[in-house]
Amino acid sequence: MVTDSTASLTAEIVAARGVTVVPLRVVVGTTSYDEGVADSVSPQRLAQALRGRTPVSTSRPNPEEMLRTYEALASQGAEEIVSVHLSGDLSGTFESAQLAASRSSVPVTVVDSRQVGMGTGFAVLAALDALDDGADGPAVAEAARRRAASTTSLFYVDTLEYLRRGGRIGAVGALVGSALAVKPILTLEDGRVVPFERVRTANRALLRLEELAVQAAGDAPVDLAVSHLASPDRAEELARAVGGRLAESLEDREVHLGEIGAVLGAHVGPGMVAVVVSRRE
Repeated sequence: MVTDSTASLTAEIVAARGVTVVPLRVVVGTTSYDEGVADSVSPQRLAQALRGRTPVSTSRPNPEEMLRTYEALASQGAEEIVSVHLSGDLSGTFESAQLAASRSSVPVTVVDSRQVGMGTGFAVLAALDALDDGADGPAVAEAARRRAASTTSLFYVDTLEYLRRGGRIGAVGALVGSALAVKPILTLEDGRVVPFERVRTANRALLRLEELAVQAAGDAPVDLAVSHLASPDRAEELARAVGGRLAESLEDREVHLGEIGAVLGAHVGPGMVAVVVSRRE
């Protein structure tokens, strides 16, 4: 099983479930970092750079890097590979994986999760569960697609400026002119960032995220994640509130709470808080 570093899976999960993670890169000033490695840029350093208007950019792994990953797994005995990645409308990572898969010595099924962060991460975990149940490659890939399609990702940002700078703003562009007067809640729709609602204060945005997360869960069993960049207090408060209200639906599973990596962080900026609700089959 292969994914990329934006899937927000912890090192413990990666090690325990045997996931191979391909890093994306973030460039801060003139220094390039692989996301998720020991000497990568920290979320604190990234937030400082963004606030100080230090140039920050991101880049995908190229097809050769992806191919090396697949061939390394093949040399270790893999006969088939499923590779699950963030939305192809937000990154060229999926395209790189497709190009590499066409040259791989073993079959590779590449999945565009149409998600980011733990939206992709939960798709990976669903695929691993299917693999543990004895599913073959296509069925494992389909499990990832189904889970991603049943996942709702919502996030609040203090400003739309970072999305605008990174070119990921898409349909959100209509909000830019009033960005200073409102606090936008955004969502992913068919793999693209789109506006969901606008509220007047950060506190109202967090309360609204709580209500929207509960609505997204309905009566289904769910997995839940809350992520942030340089906003731990907001994230912890939201995780407690939503986790408490969805305790029955969580069925004793923990709430995934953590800070997002530098690549996603570069596009949303400090203060971002996200909630991901993933319905389980």
